[in-house]
Amino acid sequence: MSRTELARSRAKVDSRVGAGTPNEVRALTALAFEELHDFPGAIREMHLGIAERAFRGVGPASLPVRVVHDAVARAVYASLGVGASQAARVSDTALAQGGVGEDLALSGTPSGSAVIAALNGLIGDRLEDSGSALHQSVSVRLDGEVVGLDPSSLAYAFPDATERIVVFLHGLMGTEFYWQWGAADRGGSYGARLARELGYSPLYLRYNSGRHISQNGRSVAELLEELARSWPVEVGEVVLIGHSMGGLVARSACHYGSQSDQRWTQHVTHVVSLGTPHLGAPLEQAAHYAAAALSVLPETRMLGSFLRRRSAGIRDLRHGSLVDEDWRGRDPDALRAAACKEVPLLEGATHCFVSATITRSPRHPLGRLLGDTLVLVPSASGKGRTRRIPFEDDNGHNVGSTHHLALMIHPEVYARLRGWLVQPRSRGIRRR
Repeated sequence: MSRTELARSRAKVDSRVGAGTPNEVRALTALAFEELHDFPGAIREMHLGIAERAFRGVGPASLPVRVVHDAVARAVYASLGVGASQAARVSDTALAQGGVGEDLALSGTPSGSAVIAALNGLIGDRLEDSGSALHQSVSVRLDGEVVGLDPSSLAYAFPDATERIVVFLHGLMGTEFYWQWGAADRGGSYGARLARELGYSPLYLRYNSGRHISQNGRSVAELLEELARSWPVEVGEVVLIGHSMGGLVARSACHYGSQSDQRWTQHVTHVVSLGTPHLGAPLEQAAHYAAAALSVLPETRMLGSFLRRRSAGIRDLRHGSLVDEDWRGRDPDALRAAACKEVPLLEGATHCFVSATITRSPRHPLGRLLGDTLVLVPSASGKGRTRRIPFEDDNGHNVGSTHHLALMIHPEVYARLRGWLVQPRSRGIRRR
């Protein structure tokens, strides 16, 4: 298959990745002006809130001054918003006429994709709802480019495809490039080493981490079903390795794939989570309560509103939610959210986890308090006071003196991965 034919096939990639090449430069510019338009309004509310408290302290005598003050303040902030809107239209017209960004795919480069991934993590649900070119649909990526799921595209992209597939899922605000950071100094990435030493074909997925975890779980399950049908050779084994949020997406995908009797789930041998907040992430839990507290007073309401704009994906990290029932029809800002649904592990697969602490021992007080800086050991291991994920003790491991992102390229983690994958499974692949 020639490169021209491959390009044509990529242009026909299904609706998950859209048609044509989106102009990400124009989309970024439009988003920047949109935020600039909204910012004066947020500052206005804080300004008026502070002024309200001051005028209230003076008493009724301040009423004439307050009326004039509020009218002038609202007019000034409104004019700033109008100016931002006008600047946005002028800028977009200039970019369109100049053809700026038409041939520049930011999402195909490590640095550009990192910026877009951060935006996806923060407001990815909004980007998807608005049809923004910055929305990153679930896709297989190779060197930053989307790989079509038709047989010819897969055969061209993976000429050495084997029956053993290992699928890597990044975390919040991540991309597939993150699995490569520092890999050259450590003998290669996990995928490259598993390919070289155990004959696996590594696949790297990218997804919009601002969507609900359950939405990404469904999308990943559908992608893997289509990929398994079109893979160049008959699929024998599938291994899922997820970092942080990616571990939750993997579990959600297994749940929905199994519910729908998708054939790829029959071939899953291992599901491995690296630093995954199975029981929730303390940072999101703190943000949830901080948003409620800051929204009480007019002076801090702007900050509360800002925190409440965090994406659905981030909110799902509060308890490690995996299914639609955890969020559909519920108030996301309710202080006491209903308990999330406990999803069973995929039957017949070996489920493994890796936790980490910045201290050598996980029993150290600082290690207990901070974990790997983002996820605590009880959450990563699924062993909480009121909740428990049924991992077997032999299938868990803690890495000391390391941090959250280091789990994506760590020699001790790879040693455990390799050890788990070479062990014979006690249960066979499910057959229907």
